[in-house]
Amino acid sequence: MFAAGAVAIGAMLAGTLTSGVSQAASQENCRPEGLYSTPGVDVPYCSVYDTEGREKMGADHQRRIIGYFANWRTGKDGRPAFLAHQIPWDKITHINYAFAAIDANNKISVGADGPENSSTGMTWPGVAGAEMDPSLPYKGHFNLLNKYKKLHPNVKTLISVGGWTDTGGFYKTATNADGSVNEAGINTFADSAVDFIKKYGFNGVDIDYEYPTSMKDAGNPSDWPEANARRAGLMKGYAVLMKVLREKLDRAGAADGKHYMLTVAAPSSGYLLRGMETFQVQKYLDYLNIMSYDLHGTWNEHVGPQAALYDDGKDSELAGANIYGTAQYGGIGYLNTDWAYHYFRGSMPAGRINIGLPYYTRGWKNVQGGTDGLWGKSAATSCPPGSGLTKCGDGAVGVDNVWHDKDTNGKESPAGFNPMWHAKNLEKGIVPDYLSKFGLPADTKLTGQYVRKYDSTLVAPWLWNAEKKVFISTEDEQSVGAKADYVVDKGLGGTMIWELAGDYDWNATKGQYEPGSTLTNLLYNKFKAASGYGAKKSNIAMPTEAVKVDVDFGGFKLGDQNYPITPKVKITNNTTATLPGGTEFQFDYATSAPNNAKDQSGFNTSIVRSDHTGPNVGGLKGDFHRVAMKLPAWQSLAPGASVELDFTYYLPVSTPSNWTVKIGDKTYGIASDLNRGTTVVEPSTGTTTGGTGGTGGTGGTGGTGGTGGSTTGGTCTAPAWSAASEYGTGTTVSHQGKQWKSKWWTKGDEPGTTGQWGVWQDLGAC
Repeated sequence: MFAAGAVAIGAMLAGTLTSGVSQAASQENCRPEGLYSTPGVDVPYCSVYDTEGREKMGADHQRRIIGYFANWRTGKDGRPAFLAHQIPWDKITHINYAFAAIDANNKISVGADGPENSSTGMTWPGVAGAEMDPSLPYKGHFNLLNKYKKLHPNVKTLISVGGWTDTGGFYKTATNADGSVNEAGINTFADSAVDFIKKYGFNGVDIDYEYPTSMKDAGNPSDWPEANARRAGLMKGYAVLMKVLREKLDRAGAADGKHYMLTVAAPSSGYLLRGMETFQVQKYLDYLNIMSYDLHGTWNEHVGPQAALYDDGKDSELAGANIYGTAQYGGIGYLNTDWAYHYFRGSMPAGRINIGLPYYTRGWKNVQGGTDGLWGKSAATSCPPGSGLTKCGDGAVGVDNVWHDKDTNGKESPAGFNPMWHAKNLEKGIVPDYLSKFGLPADTKLTGQYVRKYDSTLVAPWLWNAEKKVFISTEDEQSVGAKADYVVDKGLGGTMIWELAGDYDWNATKGQYEPGSTLTNLLYNKFKAASGYGAKKSNIAMPTEAVKVDVDFGGFKLGDQNYPITPKVKITNNTTATLPGGTEFQFDYATSAPNNAKDQSGFNTSIVRSDHTGPNVGGLKGDFHRVAMKLPAWQSLAPGASVELDFTYYLPVSTPSNWTVKIGDKTYGIASDLNRGTTVVEPSTGTTTGGTGGTGGTGGTGGTGGTGGSTTGGTCTAPAWSAASEYGTGTTVSHQGKQWKSKWWTKGDEPGTTGQWGVWQDLGAC
């Protein structure tokens, strides 16, 4: 942001029976498809989700409208305040409070309590609507948020941790200096986050980690000394962080009788995502919010819309890197919202994905070339101190940059950064009365005309001042309306807004635009009549029986070395039957990458169906490429054994999903896909090992808790693994004919199901 398993069988049988169905089973019926469930925990999903696995948000809210609320817009600095009473509570579904940080002790923090703390101590005497609720033991924004939640109980609030400024704590908390996982730091943070949301009345935690990618110099330059040294282990630490958070929130929710949510703000840039492996944290998330903005800005000279819905085949940044001209890329442009949505759609139901909308602008001055500035260039002679850049764009300043940040020398950072209400005043040629509050002279005059332009292929408006050569990327009713229609048509979960304070209304008395809710009202009216969002991962019928065959993508090269993308794909047979040579595997991967994936290991990988081919001008036409591959005829896969193959693709994809395994004449799903309504069976006998809806233990590979023991063979001497036992760091167990060593404390995580980066290290057969 700018500035699997189901409940254990024993727990199910112990549940209170209602019409022949246990309480635990009924909770499983509400679990969203693909969402990991902590083994042995009766997660109260039905407190948040209906029996289709869709979120309950109120009768007139079929899709999410998630607004970020920034804690620094207090009005105490003389600038316009944006307080809780100004939120359009009846139009939104969720509020993400920005931001909490991570302190030196690895705990969540909003700073020391006191009257100047905007979160917990500040008050606003004389401001109508900002009166404190005296029944609460804290003041500040947290008091007001809970005060208004009492009036609007369907609105959920989440504490957002990180952001551009406060991400730094994640690097040390999740990842040690040598790139290994910081187990102690993660557990401390997760425990503190659970305590925090219970103390302050939040419904969950939103992680805004910018960014756990292996791409060098990504994220805030002030974080580079910590981040760059840890790049090789950032994604591994991120995955463990999210798993631990999910499990601790699940346990707390079971104890409290309400499901606590876990979400993230996810990057949208193909460049950043290339260094994030397969974004394998999605299974731990209730939903994710794509930061589908900041796709163009003054960090380079390329002038274009920051949040285009589609590619137009003319993006100057992509053209300059020969993306359109390199055959392996398939002509696919990856700096647009539609590409980013499809990236995540490859591994998640559409309804667990929300696209981001910027209620702010970005802009350049001295733009040369392009069409009304679009796809022109604007190079600065020097870059702001502390930006980490040696070459950057010439950002708009002054009246074209009223929401500006300051550089490390305390001077205005050129960026063309404005709330949308100010951009509307520029568009209409209005000199508003608030300019002096932003440090501009009271007699400021506008130079030239700011003419609104719109590209229907990109779905992007902008303001073009031909006299000043200023280009300001904007959003307005036309573009937001088109994006709302896209959300409805594609079955997405909804939208996320950065940030609520940037929306606008017309003040007829003053004759100017001011903070309001025009765009949010538009979203509400578009969504309230929509049908329910897409709740299924696959767009084809999947088998209702699944087997415990696990797939892990690992061994990714780092940073710029990661092209083409060449992971190792490890397939592990965790059933009790031998998979014969010729066993066929099929899976889907997202159309965010072209249909030219292949293996180099004799598995005869082929694309058996493509929902999209060719360039993506105007949008990707479908969601998936379907891949088929087979175990070589001479190679069987015994119980507990693994096979590894070299795989290649050319643009990032999230974790491939919708797997099937054809053994003989019968086709199964795989348990780790975490699909709803799946029964886990043994392929050799058809014997059920997991109940209806069973989705596995850690990594989602068991049934409803499995058998709680271990099948070992041969000469295994280590104690058999048990689902009910706790294991400390360095403990050796036997399971499925192998020995395993724990990398950190664990309980309920079945050896052989946690993947390359999981808790159990494979010590080989015994």
